[in-house]
Amino acid sequence: MSTNPRHSVVALRAHVPETAFTASTLGTLREGSGAVINDKGLVVTIGYLVTEAEEVWLTTHDERVVPAHIVGIDQVTGFGLVQAMGDLDLPALRLGSSAGARVSDIGRIIDGEGEEVLNEIVARQEFAGYWEYMLDEAIFTSPFHPSWGGAALLDESDNLIGIGSLRLQMLHAGDTTDINMVVPIDLLKPILDDLLTTGHAAREARPWLGVFSAERNNGVVVMNVSDGGPADTAGLKSGDIISELDGEEIEGLGDFYRKLWAKAPAGSEFSLRIVRSGRESWVRVKTADRNDFLVKPQLQ
Repeated sequence: MSTNPRHSVVALRAHVPETAFTASTLGTLREGSGAVINDKGLVVTIGYLVTEAEEVWLTTHDERVVPAHIVGIDQVTGFGLVQAMGDLDLPALRLGSSAGARVSDIGRIIDGEGEEVLNEIVARQEFAGYWEYMLDEAIFTSPFHPSWGGAALLDESDNLIGIGSLRLQMLHAGDTTDINMVVPIDLLKPILDDLLTTGHAAREARPWLGVFSAERNNGVVVMNVSDGGPADTAGLKSGDIISELDGEEIEGLGDFYRKLWAKAPAGSEFSLRIVRSGRESWVRVKTADRNDFLVKPQLQ
């Protein structure tokens, strides 16, 4: 069996039905990578690649194509787990310590095609995504990897310390630089057993609005809403500015999420103060569990 860490990263292709809730935003054919993390063919990837997928295929470095099934997806961290249904016969990457990774550390991101980018950790900080997603401390690397989705971030000892999620831009010394946002592998460790046994983490579901938001002047502006989601049902529209949640002032996207998720559990109701076309009003919203809107994977 090969010990080349490149051989422990596989290409991943997922097919999603056109009727899936995420088909319009994420597409029906999703391609990326995944990292092998045990000798039985368990692969960790970024969850958006396999959310609602009805078929998953893995391709190895020597061009063997192996079907896989979804083991579990965690919307909070963003991880997805898939299990090869045939013998991958590939070495497992060691799970490293993302907490031990420091700014200026040198590592490398490897995708399922074997393309490797030597990079540096340029930041560790909060990341708030427009799709109701937040990490308290994400890893940011530069230069960016062109095929980042599900790619493996390895440290100098070839330990797996993160999974590639996004390509972003960072302003540094007046210049704009493309970087990757990587989900730290330490976030997987506490939920790994839960994902393996039940397909989801053993935590209460977060309240979900179905709103795509952006931060503007330390406030939150609605870019779009999910069709049929709680925000859509409540009448929120693109361009609405969210200024308060149940009487608490909103100070940025991260603050909005923290206050929203404090309204546990999913299904709770609250009031949003919004500004639309210069006029203020209040909107009552009943939250939901995001997973209730998704096609469930065929767990095996």
